[in-house]
Amino acid sequence: MHVIVIGAGIVGASAALELIRDGHQVTILEAGEPGGRQSASYGHGCWISPASVVPMSMPGLWKQIPSYLLNPKGPLVISWRHIIKLLPWLVRFLIAGSTVARVEKTARALSTLLGDSPQRHLKLAEELGLSHLIRQEGLLYAYPGRQNFEAEKLSWHLRSMTGLRWKELNARQLHTREPHLSNRYNFGVLAEDGAHCVDPGAYVAAIVSAAIARGATLVKARANGFVFDDNSLIAVETDSGRLECDRAVIASGVWSKALARKAGDRIPLEAERGYHGVLVCAEQGPLHPVMPSDGKMANTPTSKGLRLSGQVELASVETPPNWKRVDILIEHALSTYDHLTPRAEMKLDRWMGHRPSTPDGLPVIGASSRSNNVFYAFGHGHVGFASGPITGRIVADMVSGKAPTSSIEAFSPRRFA
Repeated sequence: MHVIVIGAGIVGASAALELIRDGHQVTILEAGEPGGRQSASYGHGCWISPASVVPMSMPGLWKQIPSYLLNPKGPLVISWRHIIKLLPWLVRFLIAGSTVARVEKTARALSTLLGDSPQRHLKLAEELGLSHLIRQEGLLYAYPGRQNFEAEKLSWHLRSMTGLRWKELNARQLHTREPHLSNRYNFGVLAEDGAHCVDPGAYVAAIVSAAIARGATLVKARANGFVFDDNSLIAVETDSGRLECDRAVIASGVWSKALARKAGDRIPLEAERGYHGVLVCAEQGPLHPVMPSDGKMANTPTSKGLRLSGQVELASVETPPNWKRVDILIEHALSTYDHLTPRAEMKLDRWMGHRPSTPDGLPVIGASSRSNNVFYAFGHGHVGFASGPITGRIVADMVSGKAPTSSIEAFSPRRFA
């Protein structure tokens, strides 16, 4: 079959490669450069973590909403200007995390995508000659003390429940591993199976290149809609004309919402804006990926410098970036590593992008309501990069009419009806 994959982020790239493996004719439709700065895959925190099963919405979060509206420096900022538009999404978001039972259900669903994510990335990187881009050195959570770790007992319960194993580090062990870490951190949790990518943009671009080398075609255009004959897909409409096909996969991140609407489904997808700053030529920082508990941001050494990523900002796609969010990341890093000091020659690369987020923290994977020839693979929020390879495999199985290796019922587009 001729399959058009709309979007060349990590999910679209992985889907295209898996579809090629299954013998389909594949066209990748992407307006920007694969792996380019326009994609959420480019800017994420670099972590490939089975521990990322903890949803953003947790019991008691509703009590903090006023502070999120009033504190411009908090880890989560909600724009007053867009609060009315966001209200339906926010209500669903709060309900999704309102009880322990609900977040346990979410964690179990996410674990089917994340449980073996480091191994899948390591295998894919080795196959494509990209082993230098994926490293498995563990992921470290740093706390001022054990009591701070125990204050997050529900999060670690969810991780333990879904199979994560970790090693606890006392102050000496913590600072042996990360000698530049501030002495205010005296307890650590090391998720030893965790991995990270040292150049996400290059990695995604290389996956797309591998798919093209194996027969896929890349078309630089933007999808606008679909052409159906009754319920059968005939073509994808683009800003450069019509592309005939047998199947289509919508994997275009936050821009998938409008396309899904044209394929018969109203999906409550919003832009969860994330930021990163890369300190080029940074020294005396972390030797391995670290997440300080008092900052909730990933500090990751990469091939281009120290990437500081995090922050959640709920606003419209059109809203200009608020670069003060990056300043917050930098300020926190300077206090996290005692000898990390800015120098005149130290360059800073700032980035802002749009995480495609559903209110229940789960992606949308499945066939559209209008046609079983149009498939969804978007809305992964914070876990898109880690779950890219397995989502790509699920997509290929759906297109071929095979049963996925794990249940995807929790990701159904119809759950929002």
